Amino acid sequence: MTQSRRNFLKQASLGVMGGLLAPQLFSCKGTGAASGSPLKNIGLQLFTLRDLLAKDPKEVLKSVAKIGYTHVETFGVDLNNNSFWGLPVDELKKVLNDNNLISHSGHYDMSKYLSKDHTDKENIEKYIEIAHNLGQEYVIAPVPPMDNLNKLDVAVYQYIAEQLNKAGEMAKKAGIKIGYHNHFWEFKEFGNGTKGLDIILAFTEPDLVCFELDLFWINKAGENPQTYFTKYPGRFPLWHVKDMDRQFSNPIEQNKFDAKTGKRDTLNFEEVMKTIRYTEVGSGSINYPNLTTFANESGLKYAFVEQDDIYTEDKYGSIKKSYDYMQKNFK
Repeated sequence: MTQSRRNFLKQASLGVMGGLLAPQLFSCKGTGAASGSPLKNIGLQLFTLRDLLAKDPKEVLKSVAKIGYTHVETFGVDLNNNSFWGLPVDELKKVLNDNNLISHSGHYDMSKYLSKDHTDKENIEKYIEIAHNLGQEYVIAPVPPMDNLNKLDVAVYQYIAEQLNKAGEMAKKAGIKIGYHNHFWEFKEFGNGTKGLDIILAFTEPDLVCFELDLFWINKAGENPQTYFTKYPGRFPLWHVKDMDRQFSNPIEQNKFDAKTGKRDTLNFEEVMKTIRYTEVGSGSINYPNLTTFANESGLKYAFVEQDDIYTEDKYGSIKKSYDYMQKNFK
């Protein structure tokens, strides 16, 4: 496994790793919630600042609030210590409240839970308990089983959908919805134009499972977000808003046929990684003003700035640039 793939999988696992139900000790609903559309009242997926969080999570949350963000999406729960980035859950609640921050949603590792090959499934009930304690409305599976992306076939996606439905039934008791977050591999075709994400959408119950559409990755996969909003109205209440470097905007070619085998090409992960580079929202190639016309159709409720890699030392300056763009361009 090359270093680029190791780094990507490490980042993905960090983003996902983070008894119903104990009453909340106090609310996580901050008093400083901004007005405006979900794109004006933009949140931040904290994975963007993972390196800083590892050093001083309290300072990170304070700085995020100072920039103007009013809500954050969590990642990286440590079930053994009931904590995020060294902060016990109840302490995290207090830090959020002290900074008038809300957490509507969190990413929770379900890669084993969604895999047929693992019997040591993650504790979904514990995830739901923690999410409820934080006042979150959504528990999001950020990735599918990551053992071998080329083995993600129709049967795997059908199993993922079944498992998400089961988790959705558990979460429903707590007033929480289970969600699924995409990357690019969910758009690999399996005949007749059907893709992995289509299979999950078709086999999940809308009242139990929703979707967090990552607008970078669907564009990088060469797909049109509007097509999904129109075909599956109301299924995408969450968006990840991040932009694509204009010099790295060619779509990933993962649906070519191998002339020798008659099958889809095997994905070369290392080559794919060379084609990926992020940038601050508004400075790249994704047309966000155009996408706003589909917000209602998608069912958009909350949106989060996310940048998987920031290439400058001034990480707060980077997320402020994205925040300022959203404030300037959306009402």
